[in-house]
Amino acid sequence: MFAIVSIAGKQFKVEKDQTLYVPHIAGNAGDKVEFGDVIMADNNGNLSFAKSVTVKVQAEIIDHVKGDKVIAYKQKRRKGFRKKHGHRTHYTKIRIADIA
Repeated sequence: MFAIVSIAGKQFKVEKDQTLYVPHIAGNAGDKVEFGDVIMADNNGNLSFAKSVTVKVQAEIIDHVKGDKVIAYKQKRRKGFRKKHGHRTHYTKIRIADIA
């Protein structure tokens, strides 16, 4: 069984006991979270879509981490203008506990 769920504006295909990184979710490590915005669900070949889906995805927050550093560099030739900016995006590592 799998489901396609929208988490923080992004879509993920999830299965039971899967671990994935999603955009930052409020909560502490060990907290349980539930996602009700399921777009599609598959139950042994029976597909159900958007409005007919009554499936909820339950997950557990494992950790909060930062992604790789992204560097943005701007320069204007012959002007002496250089600007370097970098950031690391915050992610949350979750484990899918159940799709019910």
